[in-house]
Amino acid sequence: MGKLSLYTNKNLNVLRLSGDRLADQAVGFLVNQPDWCEKINYWKVLPTVEESVDFPKELKSFIQFFHTQPYFISPEKIKTSQDFFDKEGNLYLSLLGFYSLPYCYAFADGAQVLVRSKRITDEVGMRLSETALFLLDCFVPGTFIEENKSLLTIAKVRLIHAFSRYFVSKYAKDWNPDWGLPINQEDMIGTNLAFSLLVMRGMEKLNRFPGLETHEAVLHYWKIIGHYLGIDIAYWPETAKESFELEKLIRKRHVRPSEAGNTLIRSLLGFYEKSIPDSALSSLSETLVAYFVGKEVAGVLGIKEKAKLPKSVYALVLDFNFLKQSGGNPSYLKTRTQFLEQSKNQFGKELRLNIPVSKRP
Repeated sequence: MGKLSLYTNKNLNVLRLSGDRLADQAVGFLVNQPDWCEKINYWKVLPTVEESVDFPKELKSFIQFFHTQPYFISPEKIKTSQDFFDKEGNLYLSLLGFYSLPYCYAFADGAQVLVRSKRITDEVGMRLSETALFLLDCFVPGTFIEENKSLLTIAKVRLIHAFSRYFVSKYAKDWNPDWGLPINQEDMIGTNLAFSLLVMRGMEKLNRFPGLETHEAVLHYWKIIGHYLGIDIAYWPETAKESFELEKLIRKRHVRPSEAGNTLIRSLLGFYEKSIPDSALSSLSETLVAYFVGKEVAGVLGIKEKAKLPKSVYALVLDFNFLKQSGGNPSYLKTRTQFLEQSKNQFGKELRLNIPVSKRP
């Protein structure tokens, strides 16, 4: 049976009310400590266990968590995933923007948190680029085996999630408890599925599916990322079948129209129409998103395929994706270098992931 017996409404209802105790405790301390927040944003790598000995206890526990390697790591699956990203990183990032993220917007309750972060609607390009940077940092070759640069990025994203939970719970007067805890375990699992399972589905829709072995290696890779992000990986799928069933259940529970989802998708499509350099291609962005997310989700988001195109055309549009990178024997290094250069040109500064810094009293 594997994990299939865990995928019940009862269990997911519990996950919907669960957060991340370790990160929430750290943020309970950091929210009134702007100096510490600035220090964390300045770090180039995660402090060692020895360096964190004199940290405040909430931060020390959080940092030390990252220095214990999870017991379940498979070096073979890690290598398979990193080799896959090395070859297909550009397409992976494109599918993130045209499939994974729009798909998340159809989940009505989860979309409520996203729409309350004004940066997602007001600074779409920056937020997309930060998500791409998170992915690129997670897939640094050698990560989770001999290289640990990724851990600082994952730690920051985990703290950003906890800050969002804190601010929404404390200040969003219109928050409806029926939506669950902001950035809860179910939503985090759903998002990680969107960043793994859905990318595989997107590859399949382009006739580029890398095969079952790579699919399950990528699921394993996101199990490791999920562990470090504070997700309860007892529920994370090990097999393609389990990922299929879990995604289907979460979709059944949450995909429905919402004003929040509508705001998010319109903001995203507006950004694509402005930022893709070729107007003939940019006008296809709604069609492209609708093609990937499928009829049910497209209907919920109020979008549609305005034209039926051959798969080769969809692949071409993705080559001129929102990162404006082009193919030609891609590699991890080339994808990362092009992305960082383009981000610097677009935003006039080096792209960095930063946790919020509270105003000084």
